[in-house]
Amino acid sequence: MNYSDLMTVLRRLSIEAGDKIMEIYNADDFEVKTKSDESPVTEADEAADALISAGLREAFPDVPLVTEEQAASHSIDARTFLIVDPLDGTKEFINRRGDFTVNIALVEDGVPTRGVVYAPARERMFYTNSVGHSVEETGPFKAGTKGETKDIRVTEPDNEALMVVASKSHRDQATDDYISKYNVKDMRSAGSSLKFCLVATGEADIYPRLGRTMEWDTAAGHAVLAGAGGQVVRFDDHTPLAYGKDGFANCFFIAYAPGVDLKQG
Repeated sequence: MNYSDLMTVLRRLSIEAGDKIMEIYNADDFEVKTKSDESPVTEADEAADALISAGLREAFPDVPLVTEEQAASHSIDARTFLIVDPLDGTKEFINRRGDFTVNIALVEDGVPTRGVVYAPARERMFYTNSVGHSVEETGPFKAGTKGETKDIRVTEPDNEALMVVASKSHRDQATDDYISKYNVKDMRSAGSSLKFCLVATGEADIYPRLGRTMEWDTAAGHAVLAGAGGQVVRFDDHTPLAYGKDGFANCFFIAYAPGVDLKQG
């Protein structure tokens, strides 16, 4: 895999998908449907998925592709693959709260190694560069040009005053009970995979997730966090969160900056 070519394509497709998403987001109205698992899906999810999938299949025809909106791809059995959530944070999109992202990642041997997370309504983009280090790019974002980039890195946490980020739409009592085990200086809520990116930039130290997620929800954010020096582990035994699982469903997990004194659940 030529990582430079890969990231050029992933960045371009995320921007093009973001443009399509914002076109629908800024319309007076848009259609919302319900999938078989009772989760919502909009025309923006479907349009972004069609655009990204076509681009990836053209550029990387030999790499298996897993995408949330194409159920047939959920039966792929592979350890190395591309994985897409064309619009993560659909509830945030529907409620026009802005915390939604385009997520595209490469998983190699069960590990997310490259990825892009683009939040078009927030005008923030995070991605791994060709050597696997994570950067944040400053907009405005255009597929044919590149803005200024800066390296991002997790901070050294203070276990007596941790910065915590948690889900905006999926917060529950179990999450609050776990967070209460830590000495928390400040806590913020964020939607979608932006939570990984806030840890990656040092805006937060830890993001615990005690709820259902799928690998397409987390792979790109996981890659960005890893490229910034962070880690993502299983909630139960604190071993690395692996990808390519049957059905692509995640267990509970914790994303954090090394140095956080992880507590048992």
